[in-house]
Amino acid sequence: MTRVCLVCMGNICRSPMAEVVLRQALEDHGLAGSVTVDSAGTGGWHAGMPMDERALSALTSHGYDGSRHRARRFEPGWFAERDLVLAMDADNLGALRRLAPAGADVRLFRSFDPAAPEGAEVPDPYYGGADGFLEVLAMVEAASEGVVKHLRERLAASDG
Repeated sequence: MTRVCLVCMGNICRSPMAEVVLRQALEDHGLAGSVTVDSAGTGGWHAGMPMDERALSALTSHGYDGSRHRARRFEPGWFAERDLVLAMDADNLGALRRLAPAGADVRLFRSFDPAAPEGAEVPDPYYGGADGFLEVLAMVEAASEGVVKHLRERLAASDG
């Protein structure tokens, strides 16, 4: 089983949206039985809370179900239990890399979107309006397809 964790700042906007979308993409591509996905934040301010209502609304309007999400803080010990840790932006990537043991696979989530420029981030929509959440959803959907492709190749290499 390959394990993926998506990480943003508070785990109420970007990373839970990415978790829901990536989980669905894996299911759509027949990989749900081979890959588990979860999410967390580098900060614990929102631990135990559901995702932001605007994030949930954006997901719901596109046929996704994010209703079961509860925010969590990423713990350093999780690196031993995750094969791939994907940060939504450079600040969270830096925070994760400072915590990561040697050899941990920690990358920017949008690095899997072939149409995104190098170093592209998923911007935090928290302080904006509903349109920002829809923009984030589009970025997440595009990057999720790239993550699925990467995981399919990774799984095929480990089987061969």
